[in-house]
Amino acid sequence: MLKIGLTGGIGSGKSTVCRLFAEFGVPIVDADLIARQLVEPGKPALSMIAASFGLQMLNRDGSLNRAKLRDAVFADVDSKRELDGIMHPLVYAQIAADVSALTAEYCVIAVPLLLESKNAYAMDRVLLVDCPVDAQIARVIARDKLTRQQVQAIIDSQMSRQERLSKADDVVENIASPEQLAEQVKRLHNSYILLATVRTQSA
Repeated sequence: MLKIGLTGGIGSGKSTVCRLFAEFGVPIVDADLIARQLVEPGKPALSMIAASFGLQMLNRDGSLNRAKLRDAVFADVDSKRELDGIMHPLVYAQIAADVSALTAEYCVIAVPLLLESKNAYAMDRVLLVDCPVDAQIARVIARDKLTRQQVQAIIDSQMSRQERLSKADDVVENIASPEQLAEQVKRLHNSYILLATVRTQSA
């Protein structure tokens, strides 16, 4: 099965592109969803985070205080590295398990920090969802009600737009109309089906 690693900076529109692929029946493996499941109360990852960052990272009901953890890790490079060390191996292990259970010509594996991660699960192609930084900032402010400074700190902690573009096999430009975005995804879907078919025939 062809594995497409979908990535992009915060606010680039990864979720929208995933929904468009899903409309073609393509299975989506979402690292963000996996990460949220891994830090639910009673899960080992939550205990590891509390041990590393303190019980103040938990709400009164024992759930993760995401806003407090986010502020802590984006204010300190070492803290972010420590959190990544906890989460990335667990996330990629679950990605591998989820993908192995699929039967499809290809799947999309959405990983926001795919290019930054040192534990990256092997992908056949990297698909980048790209847009200008100003668009990223505006979208995240509107969506998450963060300040411009908070959004900029998150962007600064991620790989630069130029470096992402240099590492991508395919690019979706999410700066046009919804119709144009859908057309880009349709073309890529057809391309991936063809690639998967050729790969199967040559195997």
